[in-house]
Amino acid sequence: MATFRTKYCENLATSDETAPYNITNIKLGTFVSIVTEQLKTTGKHRLTETYISTINSFMQFRGNRGDVNINDINSDMIIEYESFLKDKGLVPNTTSFYMRNLRAIYNKAVERGMAINRSPFSHVYTGIDRTVKRAISSLGIRKIKNLDLSSRPSLEFSRDLFLFSFYTRGMAFIDMAFLKKKNLKNGILIYRRQKTDRQLCIKWEKPMQEIVSKYRNDNSPFLLPIITRPGYNERRQYLSAIHHMNNNLKEIGAMIKSPIVLSSYVARHGWASIAKNNNIPLSVISEAMGHDSENTTRIYLASFDNSVIDKANNAIIKSIL
Repeated sequence: MATFRTKYCENLATSDETAPYNITNIKLGTFVSIVTEQLKTTGKHRLTETYISTINSFMQFRGNRGDVNINDINSDMIIEYESFLKDKGLVPNTTSFYMRNLRAIYNKAVERGMAINRSPFSHVYTGIDRTVKRAISSLGIRKIKNLDLSSRPSLEFSRDLFLFSFYTRGMAFIDMAFLKKKNLKNGILIYRRQKTDRQLCIKWEKPMQEIVSKYRNDNSPFLLPIITRPGYNERRQYLSAIHHMNNNLKEIGAMIKSPIVLSSYVARHGWASIAKNNNIPLSVISEAMGHDSENTTRIYLASFDNSVIDKANNAIIKSIL
């Protein structure tokens, strides 16, 4: 607490010299700046980016009114912000994303004694709707694999990274980006998931090696050339790479007339779906994907489409006709 308050006093200008520490003077933007700096020092880059994205959205809503004292945030203001997001065409899950993050920031201020809790988020949606997702099929994966993209190197690279993710049991793109050559030993790829810090071991297969050999760079410590300038703002390189890849995958999806929008996440989602459809036990899928529990996997799989259930229902109906 003392560290935070010291930092706060160093960063916040106040017009009342007799009251250098006054919670009514704390601006939301100032508070977020301090919190994100603290998060950076602990390596929580993803949460830092989330908070920055949230405050940027809120400041866009504020417009010419500018920043706001945290203690002036009330239910009416948050309801107005939610309406602003809806008017931009954002779906409920996206508006909820901003609301949950803004609420987390607000709660941090309350917990640290920087604001009085006025429960301003009581009347806005902060839940998560189950979205209808259609996982890519084995046929779709084969179509992507068989595309001749030799004349489009950028698309070909994105396609190959997509396949590498699929081959490695749906490895997350951030984990792929930071894979080092030293992670591969004696035919086993060993790495820790950045999201959960859980260690995973994957038997090295021929298709994986083909992709790595194709893009081999002896001067880089990385297994794949996603981070092309080691040691230089690697996080930004990763973010740029995933943005570029997802744009390319959308184009690839159009080429194969995919019924779903392709992204780096689809490879992970597709692997789990295909495993499920091949009657792989839930416990095996959970372990393969590095989930903390089977319950996490169960929730993950619950968002798949109902095609298997629909087929079963159709068979039952036919059985009585």
